[in-house]
Amino acid sequence: MKKIIVMLMVFAPMSLFAQKFGHVDSQAIMQGMPEFIQARGEVEAQTKKYEDELQGMQQELQRKSEEYEKNSSTMNDTKRQETEAELQKMYQKMQQAYQDNQQALAKMQQEKMQPITTKLINAIKNVGTAGGYVYIMDTAAGIPYISQTLSKDVTTEVKAELNKLK
Repeated sequence: MKKIIVMLMVFAPMSLFAQKFGHVDSQAIMQGMPEFIQARGEVEAQTKKYEDELQGMQQELQRKSEEYEKNSSTMNDTKRQETEAELQKMYQKMQQAYQDNQQALAKMQQEKMQPITTKLINAIKNVGTAGGYVYIMDTAAGIPYISQTLSKDVTTEVKAELNKLK
């Protein structure tokens, strides 16, 4: 029985070394993908459009608010209440537009990023299968330490695989 345990202890570490591990920096790869650059540009353009719309609404609200402040002392109660209600409505409309824009941007980003992420994952899987890797870790996930002797950086292989997938 002791001989079996000793043999297991001797051969177990050898079987661990036979396994291949890799690591990849998916963020660096993704930021170099033309699809990602295009998607990011489209999202940034839409963000700028929404910001400009909101800024216009805010300026209009500011202008009407200043006009109200200047003329409120000469308004009758009915006109004052109507103007205050209008200002409140404008403010609520601006807040609703902000929320709608945030949701639309999140949805747009999700729709644009999903195929890019899927393509990257497929490339990593292909490299893992072709290279016989047991596990490929993503350093962008914040792994504090990766042994360079036990784990190979497969970032360049994944980039090459992405070029094949085009």
